[in-house]
This record gives sequence, C-alpha cells and structure tokens, in this order.
Amino acid sequence: MAHVLVTGGVRSGKSRYAESLMDAQAPVSYLTPGYPADPARDAEWAARVAAHRLRRPGAWRTVETLALASELAAAGGPVLIDCLGTWLTRLLDSWQAWDADEADWLPKLSAQTGALAEAVRAHPHDVVVVTNEVGWGLVSEYRAGRVFADNLGRINQAIGAACDQVVLLVAGRPLTL
Repeated sequence: MAHVLVTGGVRSGKSRYAESLMDAQAPVSYLTPGYPADPARDAEWAARVAAHRLRRPGAWRTVETLALASELAAAGGPVLIDCLGTWLTRLLDSWQAWDADEADWLPKLSAQTGALAEAVRAHPHDVVVVTNEVGWGLVSEYRAGRVFADNLGRINQAIGAACDQVVLLVAGRPLTL
C-alpha cells in the first residue's frame, strides 16, 4: 500500500504519471472535483476532461465530487484523486470566498483539508493524489491569485504530510522528494 502526492506545474505530466502508479486491472475509484464538462459552456475544458477519461482503464470508476474525504473513506479499494487545485477552486467558488473575509471560510477549508489528510492516512489501499505546485513565481498582484496560491500551498503541505511519498513532475520527469 502506498500513499503518494504527485505535484508539478500545469502540463508537467502529473495526471498521466499518477495514473501509471495505479494497477490498470484494479477497480480504482477516480475522484475528480473539477467542474463537470459542458462543451456548450467551455469546449476547451470539456476536451481536456474527455482526454483524461479516454486514458482511464475500463475497470476504473469516475466519481465527480467535492466530498473527497468521505468518498475516499467509503472507497473499498485504490483511489486516485485529480486534482487538489480544482478542489480548492470549486470549494472557494461554492463559498463565494474569493472576495470574502477569510474568517468566513478559512475554518471550513481547514476542516475539509484536515478531514482529507486523515482519510488519506487511514485508507488501507493505494492512494495517489494529484495537485498543482504553487509559489515558484511572483506573488500575485490580485487577491484571488494570492488566496489560491496561499491555500493550495497549505493544502499541499497537509496532504504531503499524510503521504508516504511526494513526487514532483518537471517536464514529464518524476523527481521523488
């Protein structure tokens, strides 16, 4: 049993690498917190989601959810979560938090993050979690950018601490940390 956090920049190969860590024959639960694909609303996002789905083996079950901790806890086998950046975005959207006072939503985010970290630690099967690496560039001049980077950095630290291994993808190459 392995619990692995896979991080890296956009288009670094994170998802493909994370998928390669899972047994293609096993009934993997693929938890995805991203927005549902709607080609009429966002054709590029729908194409991206479709490409991800085409790579998944037939034995894998896709679950579109924001309830990552409870879905992970309920899963009876290996789980792949892709990705924490979209999870954070959707949570902040659902709480209308982008311009709100952090005191109104930060406790909820901390609780959700803690529950997910505990679910990762407790899961008796393989867990691979995909996230985006943040903070290697300038601090955003926009509040939303700072809120995202600061909080995804905190989430990544919490989930990384709950995992046995962290792998950074750079230009498609895995670097085990």
